[in-house]
Amino acid sequence: MDVSKAKCNGNGNGNTNGVVANNGHAHGNDNTNGVATTDTGVVANNGHVNGNGIHRLPFHDDVVVNLDRGDPKMYYPFWRNIDERCVVTIKASELMSYFADVSPGGVFYQMPEFATVVKKLHCVVGNAAVEGRYIIAGTGSSQLFTVALRALAATVRHQANFPLPVVCAEPFYSCYQEALEEDKSEIYRWRGDAKEFKEEGPYVEVVTSPNNPDGTIRKPVVNREGGMVIADLAYYWPQYTPITASLNYDVMLFTLSKCTGHAGSRVGWAIVKDREVAANMIKQMSLMTIGSCREGQLRATKMLDFVATTYQQSFATRGRPFRVSHPSEEGLFEFGQRVLAERWAKLRSAVKHCGVFKLLEFPVMYCNFMCEHIQPNPAYAWMECITGEDAAGLLEGLNIKTRNGPRFGASPRYTRVSMLESDETFDLFIERLLTL
Repeated sequence: MDVSKAKCNGNGNGNTNGVVANNGHAHGNDNTNGVATTDTGVVANNGHVNGNGIHRLPFHDDVVVNLDRGDPKMYYPFWRNIDERCVVTIKASELMSYFADVSPGGVFYQMPEFATVVKKLHCVVGNAAVEGRYIIAGTGSSQLFTVALRALAATVRHQANFPLPVVCAEPFYSCYQEALEEDKSEIYRWRGDAKEFKEEGPYVEVVTSPNNPDGTIRKPVVNREGGMVIADLAYYWPQYTPITASLNYDVMLFTLSKCTGHAGSRVGWAIVKDREVAANMIKQMSLMTIGSCREGQLRATKMLDFVATTYQQSFATRGRPFRVSHPSEEGLFEFGQRVLAERWAKLRSAVKHCGVFKLLEFPVMYCNFMCEHIQPNPAYAWMECITGEDAAGLLEGLNIKTRNGPRFGASPRYTRVSMLESDETFDLFIERLLTL
C-alpha cells in the first residue's frame, strides 16, 4: 500500500477515528475542546449531546477536571488544520494477513515502511541513534517495556539469579512498579529506587528522560557491571525539551502518543542495539499478541512521514533556527513548544499567586534540532505543596484530579499534573487553582 497516496473514501469529513453509531454514521470523540465522551479531561453528569455526537458540558463547580492522565488532546488543533493532508484509507481486502514482512531479517508483523519512516524522523530530529539498529513496533511503549524486560532477562538467564532486579530512580513513572507487581513474573521483579540499589549481578535500570513525572533529564545512576538499560524516551522530542544529543542506549522506547498526539492508535517502537535482544523481543511479541496492529502502523507511518518530510523541506527552504510569522506556519514541534510554553507561563503565574505550591525550574539549553537555546516545557508539572499537605487531596477539593506522589515513589506532598489536555480543560484548571 502506498501510504503517500492514501485517500479518504469515508463520509467526507476526514474522520478516521470514529465510532459507528446506530444510524450508521461515524461519530468520533475527537474535539478541540476536550469536553467529549469517555476520554475527555472534563467529566460531568449534566451534559448534552449535540448533532455531531459530541458531549458539550457546562463548567459548573461539580465538573471534575481530570489531569491524572497524559492524554495528549492539546494536539487536536494542529492536526485538525491539516486533516486532508494526512488521511489514511484502508480497503476491506487490505492488511488481512498476519504477515507484513517475510523478507530475511524482517519483523514478520511489521510494515517495512514503518521502520523506514521511524529512522527517517529520528535522523531529522537527531534524538536517537538508528544506524545499524533494529526497529520493533508494539502496542504503545507500555507493551514494549514488558517485552524488553523479558528479552533482556533471556540474555543473562545462565548468569543471573532470578528474578532479575528492575530499578528506576525516584520519582519514577508510576506504571513501572504497578505493572511489574501486577505481573508477578518469576524472571524479573521490581526493586524500587535505583539510588538505593546495592545488589550484585545483572540488573535492569529504567532511565526515563525527560523524566515522568518531574521533567528532569536523567542518566543511569547505578552504572555497575552486568547492568542493562531500558531508556524510556517518550518525551525526548523538541516540543518538550531541547535535543542535546543523539542517545544510544541498549533499548530505547518511543510512543506515537507523545510524539504526534495520536494516542488512540496505540503505536510505539523500540530501537534496539543488540541482535539477540531484538530477536527475543520479536519472539515475545509473537507469543503475546502475534505482533501489533498493522492499521495502527499504517496511520503512524503516515503521520511520522508527514512530520519528517515537512521539516526536511523546511530545512531546505528556510534553514534553522525556525522563524514563523503566524501560527499557521508552525510545524508540529513549534506548535507543541508554543502551546506548552504558554501553559507553563500561566501555571507559574497561578502558582505564584496562590502561594500554596512550588514548581521545578528548568535551565535553558541549546537544542541541536532548533539550533537555538530553548526552555524545557515538560509534559507534566510536578507540583509540591509547600505547606506539607496532601497535594493531590488539596486539588481534589477543587474537583481537580491529579496523580499523587506516592504512586511515583515520592511523598504525598507532591502530585503530577498533566499539561497535555485540551485548552478548555487546562484553562479551567488554572481558574480553579487561582481560588486557593
